[in-house]
Amino acid sequence: MTGDRAAAKGIVRCARPDEATALSALAFRSKVHWGYDREFMEACREALTLTVEFISGSDVYVMEVEGQVVGFYTIAPWNWGLELTHFFVDPSAMGNGLGRRLWDDAVQRAAALGHSQLLIQSDPFAEGFYLRLGAERIGEVPSEAQPGRMLPLLVFPLQEVAE
Repeated sequence: MTGDRAAAKGIVRCARPDEATALSALAFRSKVHWGYDREFMEACREALTLTVEFISGSDVYVMEVEGQVVGFYTIAPWNWGLELTHFFVDPSAMGNGLGRRLWDDAVQRAAALGHSQLLIQSDPFAEGFYLRLGAERIGEVPSEAQPGRMLPLLVFPLQEVAE
């Protein structure tokens, strides 16, 4: 799959409940890509697992290229705004602009829902991606997978997107 060809043909659509297993596997592959060890990955498994029920009751969107899902994200209400709760791109599709297209779709959908900010609890390896796209680090939050580990907390302003 070439980057230009893949980016040109990718579409974003709602996830189907029957894709729960495949999306969970994609999330796991994406996280493993950063070199985490087996013990850490097992601690993350529950957080990386999407169920049929979750997909049925949530805003889950996939990037599909030539019939294959290569990324997905979820957005959910959170206190004063909206949170990007999952954002994963298959390692085989990284570096060709699909992540950016998936991000742009998430931002557009979040803005269309009338929210002013998108909150992101980022993996440390993904923080640079979000910062390059205009998110700002506002603090840290504790990891659910590993006691004592802190995750970057970012916010992306949606006001300009909605205008």
